[in-house]
Amino acid sequence: MAINISSVTENYRERIQRLALFDPLYKLENKNSKDNSNKPIDYFSLGLLTLLFFFENMLMRNKKTGVRELALFLQELNQGEIDLDEEGFEKAARTIIEVFRPPTGKRNARSFYNWETRREEVVQYSILKADKADLATNIQYYTLDEQGLELIFATKEYFNEFQLSINQLVLRKQLEKGEFVGALRQIDEMSLDVKNLQDRMLRIKHEINRNIVSNETYERYKNIIEDVNMRLQRENEEFEELQSFVKDTKEKIGNELTDDKDRKTYDLIVQIDRELDQVHYEHRLLLKESIVLKTSALQAAQEALYFVGIDSFNFNQELTSRLFASPLPLDSARRLVEPFLYLEKFSAWSPLTVFSHQRLESAEKQKKADDFLTLPVEEEIRLDIKLLSENFKIVAEIILEALDTNKEITLEEVVHYMRESSYEKILHYRPFYDFWIILHQKSPVGLEMQEKNEQSLFGEAFKILVNKGRYLMVEEIYGVLQVTDRFTIKNMKLRLEENYELQQ
Repeated sequence: MAINISSVTENYRERIQRLALFDPLYKLENKNSKDNSNKPIDYFSLGLLTLLFFFENMLMRNKKTGVRELALFLQELNQGEIDLDEEGFEKAARTIIEVFRPPTGKRNARSFYNWETRREEVVQYSILKADKADLATNIQYYTLDEQGLELIFATKEYFNEFQLSINQLVLRKQLEKGEFVGALRQIDEMSLDVKNLQDRMLRIKHEINRNIVSNETYERYKNIIEDVNMRLQRENEEFEELQSFVKDTKEKIGNELTDDKDRKTYDLIVQIDRELDQVHYEHRLLLKESIVLKTSALQAAQEALYFVGIDSFNFNQELTSRLFASPLPLDSARRLVEPFLYLEKFSAWSPLTVFSHQRLESAEKQKKADDFLTLPVEEEIRLDIKLLSENFKIVAEIILEALDTNKEITLEEVVHYMRESSYEKILHYRPFYDFWIILHQKSPVGLEMQEKNEQSLFGEAFKILVNKGRYLMVEEIYGVLQVTDRFTIKNMKLRLEENYELQQ
Protein backbone atom coordinates (compact mmCIF):
# COMPACT_ATOMS: atom_id res chain seq x y z
CA MET A 1 0.00 0.00 0.00
CA ALA A 2 1.53 3.32 -1.14
CA ILE A 3 2.00 6.18 1.30
CA ASN A 4 -0.04 9.32 0.62
CA ILE A 5 2.63 12.03 0.31
CA SER A 6 0.15 14.87 0.85
CA SER A 7 -0.79 13.37 4.22
CA VAL A 8 2.87 13.34 5.26
CA THR A 9 3.53 16.98 4.32
CA GLU A 10 0.17 18.31 5.54
CA ASN A 11 0.52 21.29 7.92
CA TYR A 12 4.29 21.26 7.43
CA ARG A 13 4.56 24.99 8.09
CA GLU A 14 2.79 24.71 11.47
CA ARG A 15 5.10 21.87 12.54
CA ILE A 16 8.21 23.87 11.61
CA GLN A 17 6.85 26.85 13.51
CA ARG A 18 6.42 24.75 16.66
CA LEU A 19 9.98 23.44 16.33
CA ALA A 20 11.28 26.95 15.73
CA LEU A 21 10.05 27.98 19.18
CA PHE A 22 13.02 26.10 20.67
CA ASP A 23 15.58 28.08 18.58
CA PRO A 24 16.11 30.81 21.22
CA LEU A 25 17.01 28.17 23.82
CA TYR A 26 19.64 26.70 21.46
CA LYS A 27 20.97 30.20 20.72
CA LEU A 28 21.44 30.65 24.44
CA GLU A 29 23.16 27.25 24.66
CA ASN A 30 25.73 28.36 22.05
CA LYS A 31 26.86 31.36 24.08
CA ASN A 32 30.40 30.97 25.43
CA SER A 33 30.10 33.23 28.48
CA LYS A 34 31.85 32.21 31.69
CA ASP A 35 31.38 33.16 35.33
CA ASN A 36 33.95 34.65 37.71
CA SER A 37 35.39 31.16 38.35
CA ASN A 38 35.96 30.66 34.61
CA LYS A 39 33.19 28.04 34.44
CA PRO A 40 30.78 28.08 31.45
CA ILE A 41 27.38 29.56 32.23
CA ASP A 42 24.52 27.18 31.40
CA TYR A 43 22.42 29.72 29.50
CA PHE A 44 20.12 26.98 28.16
CA SER A 45 18.88 26.18 31.69
CA LEU A 46 18.71 29.86 32.64
CA GLY A 47 16.60 30.49 29.54
CA LEU A 48 14.09 27.82 30.52
CA LEU A 49 14.02 29.12 34.10
CA THR A 50 13.34 32.60 32.68
CA LEU A 51 10.30 31.30 30.77
CA LEU A 52 9.01 29.61 33.94
CA PHE A 53 9.62 32.82 35.90
CA PHE A 54 7.49 34.90 33.52
CA PHE A 55 4.83 32.16 33.36
CA GLU A 56 4.54 32.02 37.15
CA ASN A 57 4.19 35.79 37.32
CA MET A 58 1.39 35.62 34.73
CA LEU A 59 -0.44 33.08 36.88
CA MET A 60 0.03 35.30 39.93
CA ARG A 61 -1.18 38.32 37.92
CA ASN A 62 2.05 40.19 38.61
CA LYS A 63 2.58 42.54 35.68
CA LYS A 64 5.75 44.26 36.85
CA THR A 65 8.49 41.86 35.75
CA GLY A 66 11.57 43.17 33.99
CA VAL A 67 15.34 42.70 33.83
CA ARG A 68 15.95 43.59 37.47
CA GLU A 69 13.20 41.28 38.78
CA LEU A 70 14.54 38.40 36.65
CA ALA A 71 18.10 39.04 37.90
CA LEU A 72 16.96 38.95 41.54
CA PHE A 73 15.08 35.71 40.88
CA LEU A 74 18.11 34.03 39.26
CA GLN A 75 20.39 35.25 42.05
CA GLU A 76 18.05 33.88 44.73
CA LEU A 77 17.70 30.59 42.84
CA ASN A 78 21.46 30.24 42.26
CA GLN A 79 22.73 29.53 45.82
CA GLY A 80 26.37 29.28 44.76
CA GLU A 81 25.96 27.19 41.58
CA ILE A 82 27.12 30.04 39.33
CA ASP A 83 29.85 32.43 40.48
CA LEU A 84 28.30 35.77 39.57
CA ASP A 85 27.65 38.94 41.56
CA GLU A 86 24.54 41.12 41.36
CA GLU A 87 25.81 42.99 38.30
CA GLY A 88 26.69 39.70 36.58
CA PHE A 89 23.19 38.28 37.09
CA GLU A 90 21.65 41.49 35.77
CA LYS A 91 23.84 41.22 32.65
CA ALA A 92 22.81 37.55 32.21
CA ALA A 93 19.12 38.48 32.61
CA ARG A 94 19.46 41.21 29.96
CA THR A 95 21.20 38.77 27.58
CA ILE A 96 18.42 36.18 27.95
CA ILE A 97 15.65 38.73 27.40
CA GLU A 98 17.40 40.11 24.29
CA VAL A 99 17.51 36.59 22.80
CA PHE A 100 13.81 35.99 23.49
CA ARG A 101 12.93 39.52 22.35
CA PRO A 102 15.53 41.05 19.97
CA PRO A 103 16.38 44.69 20.80
CA THR A 104 15.82 45.62 17.12
CA GLY A 105 12.07 45.19 17.67
CA LYS A 106 11.81 42.55 14.94
CA ARG A 107 10.29 39.18 15.72
CA ASN A 108 12.40 36.04 15.75
CA ALA A 109 12.24 34.24 12.41
CA ARG A 110 13.33 30.98 10.78
CA SER A 111 13.70 30.30 7.04
CA PHE A 112 12.85 26.84 5.70
CA TYR A 113 11.80 24.99 2.59
CA ASN A 114 8.09 24.09 2.75
CA TRP A 115 7.67 20.58 1.28
CA GLU A 116 3.91 21.05 1.22
CA THR A 117 3.88 24.22 -0.94
CA ARG A 118 7.28 23.55 -2.61
CA ARG A 119 8.77 26.99 -1.93
CA GLU A 120 11.01 28.82 0.50
CA GLU A 121 9.11 30.36 3.40
CA VAL A 122 9.72 32.17 6.69
CA VAL A 123 7.95 31.64 10.00
CA GLN A 124 7.99 34.32 12.66
CA TYR A 125 7.42 33.92 16.38
CA SER A 126 7.54 36.02 19.52
CA ILE A 127 8.46 34.56 22.93
CA LEU A 128 8.42 37.74 25.04
CA LYS A 129 6.60 40.98 24.41
CA ALA A 130 6.80 44.39 26.01
CA ASP A 131 4.22 45.04 28.70
CA LYS A 132 3.78 48.15 30.81
CA ALA A 133 6.64 50.61 31.30
CA ASP A 134 7.58 52.88 34.19
CA LEU A 135 8.38 56.16 32.46
CA ALA A 136 9.57 57.81 35.67
CA THR A 137 12.40 55.28 36.17
CA ASN A 138 12.71 54.28 32.48
CA ILE A 139 12.07 50.60 33.28
CA GLN A 140 10.45 48.26 30.73
CA TYR A 141 8.42 45.28 31.88
CA TYR A 142 7.84 42.11 29.85
CA THR A 143 5.36 39.25 29.64
CA LEU A 144 5.08 35.99 27.72
CA ASP A 145 3.66 36.29 24.22
CA GLU A 146 1.36 33.64 22.71
CA GLN A 147 4.26 31.55 21.30
CA GLY A 148 6.01 31.87 24.67
CA LEU A 149 3.05 30.19 26.30
CA GLU A 150 3.13 27.46 23.65
CA LEU A 151 6.81 26.87 24.41
CA ILE A 152 6.04 26.55 28.12
CA PHE A 153 3.20 24.12 27.43
CA ALA A 154 5.49 22.03 25.23
CA THR A 155 7.83 21.40 28.20
CA LYS A 156 5.21 19.89 30.52
CA GLU A 157 1.59 18.77 30.56
CA TYR A 158 -0.20 21.23 32.78
CA PHE A 159 -3.36 19.21 33.32
CA ASN A 160 -3.62 19.50 37.07
CA GLU A 161 -3.24 22.58 39.24
CA PHE A 162 -2.83 25.28 36.58
CA GLN A 163 -4.96 23.94 33.75
CA LEU A 164 -7.85 26.33 34.46
CA SER A 165 -5.50 29.31 34.76
CA ILE A 166 -3.90 28.37 31.45
CA ASN A 167 -7.29 28.09 29.76
CA GLN A 168 -8.17 31.53 31.12
CA LEU A 169 -5.02 32.98 29.52
CA VAL A 170 -5.77 31.27 26.20
CA LEU A 171 -9.42 32.43 26.32
CA ARG A 172 -8.30 36.03 26.81
CA LYS A 173 -6.03 35.78 23.74
CA GLN A 174 -8.87 34.33 21.66
CA LEU A 175 -11.30 37.05 22.75
CA GLU A 176 -8.76 39.77 21.96
CA LYS A 177 -8.30 38.30 18.46
CA GLY A 178 -12.05 37.87 17.91
CA GLU A 179 -11.84 34.06 17.62
CA PHE A 180 -15.26 33.55 19.21
CA VAL A 181 -15.87 29.99 17.95
CA GLY A 182 -12.59 28.86 19.49
CA ALA A 183 -13.47 30.79 22.65
CA LEU A 184 -16.67 28.75 23.06
CA ARG A 185 -14.66 25.54 22.87
CA GLN A 186 -12.20 26.96 25.40
CA ILE A 187 -15.07 27.70 27.80
CA ASP A 188 -16.23 24.08 27.44
CA GLU A 189 -12.74 22.94 28.46
CA MET A 190 -12.84 25.33 31.41
CA SER A 191 -16.14 23.78 32.50
CA LEU A 192 -14.47 20.37 32.52
CA ASP A 193 -11.58 21.84 34.53
CA VAL A 194 -14.03 23.14 37.13
CA LYS A 195 -15.69 19.72 37.38
CA ASN A 196 -12.27 18.12 37.90
CA LEU A 197 -11.58 20.65 40.64
CA GLN A 198 -14.91 19.79 42.25
CA ASP A 199 -13.93 16.12 42.34
CA ARG A 200 -10.55 17.02 43.81
CA MET A 201 -12.11 19.20 46.51
CA LEU A 202 -14.48 16.37 47.45
CA ARG A 203 -11.53 13.96 47.63
CA ILE A 204 -9.58 16.37 49.85
CA LYS A 205 -12.60 16.74 52.13
CA HIS A 206 -12.87 12.96 52.55
CA GLU A 207 -9.13 12.64 53.10
CA ILE A 208 -9.27 15.27 55.84
CA ASN A 209 -11.94 13.30 57.68
CA ARG A 210 -10.03 10.03 57.23
CA ASN A 211 -6.32 10.66 57.30
CA ILE A 212 -5.56 13.38 59.85
CA VAL A 213 -4.05 11.38 62.69
CA SER A 214 -1.08 13.57 63.60
CA ASN A 215 0.03 17.19 63.63
CA GLU A 216 2.27 16.57 60.61
CA THR A 217 -0.61 15.39 58.39
CA TYR A 218 -2.78 18.21 59.71
CA GLU A 219 -0.19 20.81 58.68
CA ARG A 220 0.23 19.15 55.27
CA TYR A 221 -3.49 19.25 54.49
CA LYS A 222 -3.71 22.78 55.88
CA ASN A 223 -1.04 23.93 53.40
CA ILE A 224 -2.78 22.08 50.54
CA ILE A 225 -6.09 23.80 51.26
CA GLU A 226 -4.45 27.22 51.60
CA ASP A 227 -2.73 26.76 48.22
CA VAL A 228 -6.00 25.68 46.59
CA ASN A 229 -7.85 28.60 48.15
CA MET A 230 -5.23 31.11 46.99
CA ARG A 231 -5.28 29.73 43.43
CA LEU A 232 -9.10 29.78 43.32
CA GLN A 233 -9.09 33.42 44.43
CA ARG A 234 -6.67 34.35 41.61
CA GLU A 235 -8.80 32.42 39.11
CA ASN A 236 -11.92 34.17 40.38
CA GLU A 237 -10.30 37.57 39.78
CA GLU A 238 -9.42 36.48 36.22
CA PHE A 239 -13.02 35.32 35.67
CA GLU A 240 -14.30 38.74 36.73
CA GLU A 241 -11.94 40.48 34.31
CA LEU A 242 -12.92 38.10 31.49
CA GLN A 243 -16.63 38.71 32.10
CA SER A 244 -16.07 42.46 32.14
CA PHE A 245 -14.15 42.21 28.83
CA VAL A 246 -16.91 40.05 27.26
CA LYS A 247 -19.66 42.45 28.37
CA ASP A 248 -17.78 45.44 26.94
CA THR A 249 -17.24 43.56 23.65
CA LYS A 250 -20.92 42.56 23.52
CA GLU A 251 -22.01 46.15 24.06
CA LYS A 252 -19.60 47.43 21.41
CA ILE A 253 -20.70 44.85 18.79
CA GLY A 254 -24.37 45.39 19.68
CA ASN A 255 -24.07 49.07 18.84
CA GLU A 256 -22.56 48.37 15.40
CA LEU A 257 -24.90 45.76 13.86
CA THR A 258 -25.02 46.40 10.12
CA ASP A 259 -25.31 42.99 8.37
CA ASP A 260 -25.87 39.27 8.97
CA LYS A 261 -22.19 38.70 9.74
CA ASP A 262 -22.35 41.20 12.60
CA ARG A 263 -25.55 39.52 13.83
CA LYS A 264 -23.85 36.10 13.92
CA THR A 265 -20.87 37.58 15.74
CA TYR A 266 -23.21 39.20 18.26
CA ASP A 267 -25.05 35.90 18.81
CA LEU A 268 -21.70 34.20 19.47
CA ILE A 269 -20.60 36.79 22.02
CA VAL A 270 -23.99 36.52 23.76
CA GLN A 271 -23.54 32.74 24.00
CA ILE A 272 -19.98 33.23 25.28
CA ASP A 273 -21.26 35.65 27.94
CA ARG A 274 -23.94 33.18 29.08
CA GLU A 275 -21.69 30.12 29.23
CA LEU A 276 -18.80 32.00 30.83
CA ASP A 277 -21.19 33.26 33.51
CA GLN A 278 -22.28 29.66 34.22
CA VAL A 279 -18.68 28.43 34.53
CA HIS A 280 -17.86 31.40 36.79
CA TYR A 281 -20.86 30.56 39.00
CA GLU A 282 -19.70 26.96 39.43
CA HIS A 283 -16.17 28.22 40.15
CA ARG A 284 -17.50 30.60 42.85
CA LEU A 285 -19.16 27.62 44.53
CA LEU A 286 -15.74 25.94 44.54
CA LEU A 287 -14.19 29.02 46.13
CA LYS A 288 -16.90 28.99 48.79
CA GLU A 289 -16.28 25.28 49.42
CA SER A 290 -12.54 25.90 49.79
CA ILE A 291 -13.26 28.57 52.42
CA VAL A 292 -15.48 26.10 54.30
CA LEU A 293 -12.71 23.50 54.12
CA LYS A 294 -10.19 26.06 55.33
CA THR A 295 -12.31 26.88 58.39
CA SER A 296 -14.84 24.34 59.61
CA ALA A 297 -13.41 21.11 58.14
CA LEU A 298 -9.86 21.76 59.33
CA GLN A 299 -11.11 22.93 62.70
CA ALA A 300 -13.20 19.76 63.10
CA ALA A 301 -10.16 17.66 62.13
CA GLN A 302 -8.03 19.49 64.69
CA GLU A 303 -10.61 18.89 67.41
CA ALA A 304 -10.82 15.21 66.44
CA LEU A 305 -7.03 15.02 66.67
CA TYR A 306 -7.21 16.55 70.15
CA PHE A 307 -9.76 14.01 71.37
CA VAL A 308 -7.77 11.15 69.82
CA GLY A 309 -4.85 12.33 71.94
CA ILE A 310 -7.05 12.38 75.05
CA ASP A 311 -8.36 8.87 74.36
CA SER A 312 -4.84 7.53 73.91
CA PHE A 313 -3.65 9.10 77.17
CA ASN A 314 -2.99 6.45 79.81
CA PHE A 315 -3.60 8.09 83.19
CA ASN A 316 -1.98 5.35 85.27
CA GLN A 317 1.12 5.15 83.13
CA GLU A 318 1.61 8.83 82.37
CA LEU A 319 0.73 10.26 85.78
CA THR A 320 0.26 7.78 88.62
CA SER A 321 3.32 5.63 87.90
CA ARG A 322 5.47 8.68 87.32
CA LEU A 323 4.37 10.24 90.60
CA PHE A 324 4.79 7.20 92.90
CA ALA A 325 7.37 4.94 91.22
CA SER A 326 10.08 7.54 91.55
CA PRO A 327 9.14 9.89 94.43
CA LEU A 328 9.21 13.47 93.20
CA PRO A 329 9.93 16.61 95.19
CA LEU A 330 6.78 18.43 96.30
CA ASP A 331 7.27 21.29 93.84
CA SER A 332 7.80 18.90 90.86
CA ALA A 333 4.82 16.77 91.87
CA ARG A 334 2.63 19.88 92.04
CA ARG A 335 3.72 20.94 88.55
CA LEU A 336 3.02 17.42 87.20
CA VAL A 337 -0.56 17.19 88.47
CA GLU A 338 -1.47 20.87 88.08
CA PRO A 339 -2.72 20.58 84.41
CA PHE A 340 -5.21 17.89 85.52
CA LEU A 341 -6.73 19.80 88.43
CA TYR A 342 -9.96 21.79 88.21
CA LEU A 343 -9.71 25.53 87.80
CA GLU A 344 -10.27 27.52 90.94
CA LYS A 345 -13.89 28.52 91.45
CA PHE A 346 -14.66 31.90 92.94
CA SER A 347 -18.06 33.43 93.66
CA ALA A 348 -18.53 37.11 94.31
CA TRP A 349 -21.32 39.70 94.40
CA SER A 350 -20.79 42.88 92.41
CA PRO A 351 -22.27 46.17 93.64
CA LEU A 352 -23.07 46.92 89.99
CA THR A 353 -25.96 44.43 90.14
CA VAL A 354 -27.86 47.16 92.02
CA PHE A 355 -28.07 49.10 88.75
CA SER A 356 -29.15 46.14 86.55
CA HIS A 357 -32.69 45.81 85.20
CA GLN A 358 -35.18 44.65 87.83
CA ARG A 359 -38.44 42.78 87.25
CA LEU A 360 -41.10 44.85 88.98
CA GLU A 361 -44.60 43.46 89.61
CA SER A 362 -47.21 44.87 91.90
CA ALA A 363 -48.68 42.65 94.58
CA GLU A 364 -52.18 43.42 93.30
CA LYS A 365 -51.31 42.18 89.79
CA GLN A 366 -49.69 39.07 91.18
CA LYS A 367 -52.73 38.32 93.32
CA LYS A 368 -55.07 38.88 90.40
CA ALA A 369 -53.11 36.44 88.27
CA ASP A 370 -53.44 33.80 90.97
CA ASP A 371 -57.20 34.22 91.18
CA PHE A 372 -57.91 32.79 87.71
CA LEU A 373 -57.05 29.46 86.16
CA THR A 374 -55.08 29.60 82.88
CA LEU A 375 -56.57 27.90 79.84
CA PRO A 376 -55.16 24.47 78.95
CA VAL A 377 -52.95 24.36 75.83
CA GLU A 378 -55.55 22.27 73.94
CA GLU A 379 -58.27 24.82 74.67
CA GLU A 380 -56.08 27.66 73.37
CA ILE A 381 -55.40 25.73 70.15
CA ARG A 382 -59.13 25.02 69.71
CA LEU A 383 -60.01 28.71 70.11
CA ASP A 384 -57.27 29.74 67.65
CA ILE A 385 -58.54 27.26 65.03
CA LYS A 386 -62.11 28.49 65.52
CA LEU A 387 -61.02 32.10 64.99
CA LEU A 388 -58.98 31.17 61.90
CA SER A 389 -61.93 29.16 60.51
CA GLU A 390 -64.20 32.21 60.84
CA ASN A 391 -61.62 34.36 59.05
CA PHE A 392 -61.37 31.78 56.22
CA LYS A 393 -65.16 31.83 55.94
CA ILE A 394 -65.05 35.62 55.38
CA VAL A 395 -62.35 35.23 52.69
CA ALA A 396 -64.43 32.49 50.97
CA GLU A 397 -67.48 34.78 50.93
CA ILE A 398 -65.42 37.53 49.29
CA ILE A 399 -64.08 35.09 46.66
CA LEU A 400 -67.64 33.93 45.95
CA GLU A 401 -68.71 37.53 45.36
CA ALA A 402 -65.72 38.15 43.09
CA LEU A 403 -66.41 34.96 41.09
CA ASP A 404 -69.99 36.00 40.32
CA THR A 405 -70.98 33.59 37.53
CA ASN A 406 -67.41 32.44 36.72
CA LYS A 407 -65.71 29.20 37.73
CA GLU A 408 -62.16 30.52 38.09
CA ILE A 409 -60.41 33.63 39.31
CA THR A 410 -56.85 34.77 40.00
CA LEU A 411 -55.54 36.10 43.28
CA GLU A 412 -54.69 39.35 41.53
CA GLU A 413 -58.33 39.75 40.47
CA VAL A 414 -59.52 39.03 44.00
CA VAL A 415 -57.15 41.68 45.41
CA HIS A 416 -58.37 44.19 42.81
CA TYR A 417 -62.01 43.40 43.69
CA MET A 418 -61.31 43.86 47.41
CA ARG A 419 -59.68 47.24 46.79
CA GLU A 420 -62.63 48.38 44.66
CA SER A 421 -65.07 47.15 47.32
CA SER A 422 -65.05 47.76 51.06
CA TYR A 423 -62.72 44.83 51.87
CA GLU A 424 -59.32 46.51 51.43
CA LYS A 425 -58.70 46.50 55.19
CA ILE A 426 -58.60 42.67 55.16
CA LEU A 427 -55.54 42.77 52.89
CA HIS A 428 -53.50 44.02 55.84
CA TYR A 429 -54.13 40.87 57.90
CA ARG A 430 -52.22 37.59 57.78
CA PRO A 431 -55.20 35.11 57.59
CA PHE A 432 -56.04 36.25 54.03
CA TYR A 433 -52.62 35.03 52.83
CA ASP A 434 -52.70 31.88 54.99
CA PHE A 435 -55.95 30.94 53.25
CA TRP A 436 -54.32 30.94 49.80
CA ILE A 437 -51.07 29.31 50.88
CA ILE A 438 -52.74 26.40 52.71
CA LEU A 439 -55.19 25.82 49.86
CA HIS A 440 -52.31 25.78 47.37
CA GLN A 441 -50.53 23.15 49.48
CA LYS A 442 -53.64 20.95 49.67
CA SER A 443 -54.81 21.45 46.06
CA PRO A 444 -56.64 19.68 44.47
CA VAL A 445 -59.33 19.40 47.15
CA GLY A 446 -62.70 17.62 47.11
CA LEU A 447 -64.98 20.16 48.81
CA GLU A 448 -67.67 17.74 49.99
CA MET A 449 -65.08 15.40 51.53
CA GLN A 450 -63.13 18.25 53.13
CA GLU A 451 -66.38 19.72 54.49
CA LYS A 452 -66.79 16.59 56.59
CA ASN A 453 -63.15 15.94 57.48
CA GLU A 454 -61.94 19.49 58.17
CA GLN A 455 -64.79 21.11 60.04
CA SER A 456 -62.25 22.71 62.38
CA LEU A 457 -60.42 24.83 59.76
CA PHE A 458 -61.92 25.01 56.23
CA GLY A 459 -65.33 23.54 56.95
CA GLU A 460 -67.26 26.82 56.91
CA ALA A 461 -65.33 28.12 53.90
CA PHE A 462 -65.97 24.94 51.88
CA LYS A 463 -69.70 25.09 52.66
CA ILE A 464 -69.80 28.42 50.86
CA LEU A 465 -67.76 27.32 47.84
CA VAL A 466 -69.35 23.87 47.37
CA ASN A 467 -72.31 25.36 45.51
CA LYS A 468 -69.91 26.52 42.75
CA GLY A 469 -68.30 23.12 42.20
CA ARG A 470 -67.34 19.86 43.87
CA TYR A 471 -63.55 20.19 43.42
CA LEU A 472 -61.21 23.11 44.06
CA MET A 473 -57.79 23.63 42.45
CA VAL A 474 -55.30 26.35 43.38
CA GLU A 475 -52.12 26.62 41.28
CA GLU A 476 -49.32 29.16 40.93
CA ILE A 477 -49.19 31.40 37.85
CA TYR A 478 -46.68 33.98 36.61
CA GLY A 479 -46.14 37.12 38.68
CA VAL A 480 -45.49 38.22 42.25
CA LEU A 481 -48.03 40.56 43.88
CA GLN A 482 -46.91 43.37 46.17
CA VAL A 483 -50.29 43.58 47.91
CA THR A 484 -49.22 45.88 50.77
CA ASP A 485 -45.98 47.25 52.13
CA ARG A 486 -45.90 44.26 54.49
CA PHE A 487 -47.20 41.39 52.37
CA THR A 488 -45.96 39.95 49.07
CA ILE A 489 -47.37 36.72 47.58
CA LYS A 490 -47.07 34.70 44.38
CA ASN A 491 -50.01 35.10 42.04
CA MET A 492 -52.37 32.08 41.97
CA LYS A 493 -55.43 30.85 40.09
CA LEU A 494 -58.42 29.34 41.93
CA ARG A 495 -60.63 27.07 39.84
CA LEU A 496 -63.85 25.18 40.77
CA GLU A 497 -64.93 22.12 38.77
CA GLU A 498 -67.66 19.52 38.95
CA ASN A 499 -65.55 16.49 37.98
CA TYR A 500 -61.87 15.85 38.77
CA GLU A 501 -59.87 12.73 39.49
CA LEU A 502 -57.93 13.44 42.67
CA GLN A 503 -54.31 12.30 42.68
CA GLN A 504 -53.62 9.93 45.51
